Amino acid sequence: MRRYLAVGLDSYLCLLAVGLLVRSCLDSGGTGHAVALLVVQLVALSFANQVLLTMAVRASAGKLIMGVRVIRLPDAGRPGFRLLVLRWLYGLLWLPRQPWRRFRGPAAGTPGRTPGHRTETPEDLAGVRQVRRSDLRSYRAAVQGRTG
Repeated sequence: MRRYLAVGLDSYLCLLAVGLLVRSCLDSGGTGHAVALLVVQLVALSFANQVLLTMAVRASAGKLIMGVRVIRLPDAGRPGFRLLVLRWLYGLLWLPRQPWRRFRGPAAGTPGRTPGHRTETPEDLAGVRQVRRSDLRSYRAAVQGRTG
C-alpha cells in the first residue's frame, strides 16, 4: 500500500509543479504551445524525480514521504543510473498499458499465454525493488551480524 501511495504522491507533486510552471507560460503562445510545454515539463520533472533524486537519496519525493527506498537486486545496493533510467522508461511506457491489457481479456493478462510475456513483477522491473526503509535497516544489521 505504501508503494501505491508513494506513486500517487509522486504523480500529484509532479502535476502540481508543472501546473505552477506552465501557468506563467499560457499567455506566451497558443494552446498547442502550452500543451507541448506541459508534456515536456512533465517528462523532465518525472525524470528528475524518478532518476536523479533516486540516485541521490535512494527514493523519489513520494517514496521519501512514505518511507520507501529503491534498492538494486540481489545485493540491496544503490541502483545505478542505467537501471534507474530503464525503470523510469518501464514506468512511463509499459505500466500504463497494463490495465488496457487486462481489460481486453483474461488471456492477455495471463502469464505464459502471451508470447514474450515478462514474468517479472512490477516492483522488480529493471532489477530494482522498492522496500520499506525500516526493512532495509534490519537487513543491513542482519548482514553485518553474520559477517562481523
